[in-house]
Amino acid sequence: MGFTIGGIREIRSGTRRRGRSSECTAVAEFTGLWGWDAVPGARAAAGVCSCGHAECPAPGAHPLDFAPQVPAGATLDEATKAWSEFPGASVMLPVGRAFDVIEVAEPAGCRALVRLERMGLPLGPVTATPDGRAHFFVAPGAAADLPQLLYRMGWDDPSALDLHGLGPGSHVTAPPSDRGGLGPVRWLRPPALDAATSPPAARLLLGTLAYVAHRSRART
Repeated sequence: MGFTIGGIREIRSGTRRRGRSSECTAVAEFTGLWGWDAVPGARAAAGVCSCGHAECPAPGAHPLDFAPQVPAGATLDEATKAWSEFPGASVMLPVGRAFDVIEVAEPAGCRALVRLERMGLPLGPVTATPDGRAHFFVAPGAAADLPQLLYRMGWDDPSALDLHGLGPGSHVTAPPSDRGGLGPVRWLRPPALDAATSPPAARLLLGTLAYVAHRSRART
């Protein structure tokens, strides 16, 4: 999956070193433990994006175009070197390689997460963004298959569920980074070795996510 035992040892010992930012240790964990790529992302303050574009369409919520990607398997020293070129950058994860993402409203996502855990279904990492969205990490390919999977389950219009798939070309902000100047992204379900490196197939979660999303929309 792109991670190494040597990288794991360095991450665990490196967290106690001086001069390591939280972003660097987070990047090293993502690349070394979970086998994810990472890329420095923009920050936003008062609606102004650090990318330097006055008309930026997504202030503080996109990768820096000129920043190199930190590949899966990178060590803490490699992550620190990369981030030293872009101090204060957020941590963003490319979608569509190690995982796709199913996005729902956070309240629906929290309720669905409780149901899924009670059912004992396999789960990958889940994050919550400061703008009220929940991101479920699932196996790659889910975004492209989502409309067909929902149709087979009897849901004709995914947009009516406020349920979306994020696939190749998308990036998500990783905890503990700030997104859009609104606050930090946080874990609803943090990564674990038994799931983060092999996220579940979307079809295992989708029925519950769609049902809870539908109920949540009906209430409002």
